[in-house]
Amino acid sequence: MSLERPVTPDPYGLLPATGSFTVSSNDVTGDQLLNEAHLFEGGNTSPHLSWSGFPQETKSFVVTCFDPDAPTPSGFWHWLAVDIPSSVTELATGAGESDATLPQGAFHTRNDFSNHKFDGAAPPAGDQPHRYYFVVHAVDQEKLGVDEGASAAFVSFNLVFHTLARAIIVPTYQH
Repeated sequence: MSLERPVTPDPYGLLPATGSFTVSSNDVTGDQLLNEAHLFEGGNTSPHLSWSGFPQETKSFVVTCFDPDAPTPSGFWHWLAVDIPSSVTELATGAGESDATLPQGAFHTRNDFSNHKFDGAAPPAGDQPHRYYFVVHAVDQEKLGVDEGASAAFVSFNLVFHTLARAIIVPTYQH
């Protein structure tokens, strides 16, 4: 069964405009297929991310991974790491494994697998290619004001009001 649907627009293009900065990775590349290490039924490992050029007034970062192409009306959230100190400009491969593998003071909120960690790509077999938006949000306050029980929608809602700039890298995957 094919689940062909129209391609959804860039989800961040629908939000109020912000500045931008640069994110790079040793593990993922924009518009390229994710490798097995970053698949839910593969290594289920978060990729390395490094960022630079963010606004000087940045007080913390939030790192997220969102699949807008999931066959749901709300997409699918794979990763939400909040309250990353502004002195941190890189997350190592595997940093999304648990709160203990994040920088001190940072923590995970619940993803759409109902886990507090990174969970990799898992599009339905035969579905269209999915885009995975790995986004580093430069935030204007040290604490976003959410706790570990916050939903992805609530985290995103708070980010709309506190994001100074975003850095985005978008690899893809299809079974």
